[in-house]
Amino acid sequence: MGGRRNRGGSGLKTVSSLDSPRGASRRVRFDDNAVCAVLFGQHHVNLARIEQKLPVTIVSRGNEVFIQGDSDADVQAAAAVLEDLYGQLRRGLVIGRDEVDAALRMRGGVAGTGERLEHHAVRTDRKLIVARSANQLAYLRALERFDLVFALGPAGTGKTYLAVAMAVSFLRQHRVERLVLSRPAVEAGERLGFLPGDMKEKVDPYLRPLYDALRDMLPEGKVQLRIESGQIEIAPLAYMRGRTLANAFVILDEAQNTTPSQLKMFLTRMGEGSRMVITGDPTQTDLPPGTLSGLADAVERLADVPGIGMVRFDRGDIVRHPLVTRIIEAYEGSQEPRQEGERRRPRRASGSSDGQRQ
Repeated sequence: MGGRRNRGGSGLKTVSSLDSPRGASRRVRFDDNAVCAVLFGQHHVNLARIEQKLPVTIVSRGNEVFIQGDSDADVQAAAAVLEDLYGQLRRGLVIGRDEVDAALRMRGGVAGTGERLEHHAVRTDRKLIVARSANQLAYLRALERFDLVFALGPAGTGKTYLAVAMAVSFLRQHRVERLVLSRPAVEAGERLGFLPGDMKEKVDPYLRPLYDALRDMLPEGKVQLRIESGQIEIAPLAYMRGRTLANAFVILDEAQNTTPSQLKMFLTRMGEGSRMVITGDPTQTDLPPGTLSGLADAVERLADVPGIGMVRFDRGDIVRHPLVTRIIEAYEGSQEPRQEGERRRPRRASGSSDGQRQ
């Protein structure tokens, strides 16, 4: 393609060497040359990434970029991505491939709305966290607006991470007095038996993902200090019975592993001045066969109740390793699990030789 940068390469065209305009173009100027250097990336890798995802050619010169493409919508989307990322850098965020991909996803989900990622950031002690997809943006809005929010979707979509980030933000702003983070203690297919140690040591393995999220947002010393002071409580679901949780930000993670009676019990713990977030993936329940998931039951019962937010994520919102999306697609494409000893016949990719399989 004439005038387009070699994908993944570092060689840059000049404006004068571009083909004659293909239909649409735009010149974008930024104020800070130092920020531009970070925005473009080493060897302009971030500009190359945008070119990989959008049918545009991007040429930089100093603190300017010239964007050319067949469609005005594509050119405007590329410009919006660069402006989003520039705004994040000015606010102190670090920009890498993940952030570029997130900005591209956001442009696809909220194109034409004038949204800016950095306008919906959640500040914690250790980092500023922004939405990385349109559904994540809707989720952050719901967490601000509703006292009770259900977040449904596959692993890796940020359901728990963003809820913990918002909870930490609420605590920093003194909008709540404490955080309560809970999970049902259900094994994911294993039989752990009688674990050694005291009660904390027995249940900590179930709650480790919540500790990990907290430590990503609060300095290590502060996490432990706030747990010891009671500002942060991490407990299995069974500990919630009989309590009233007032002036608290309460998160129930992995709610697909609750029974209807357990989830009803948890929801009715909600007290004055509290927020509750229920997260889970209805397709990955670890309950015994034939047991109805409390999450699926609650979503059906509460779907039309005013004042409750429901946010549904899909594969396009996965922000983990790109292979996670492909793995989920592969499992969802399989209608039934294979029987033990049964082998899947290898398939040849259509139109490709043995040495050219994807």
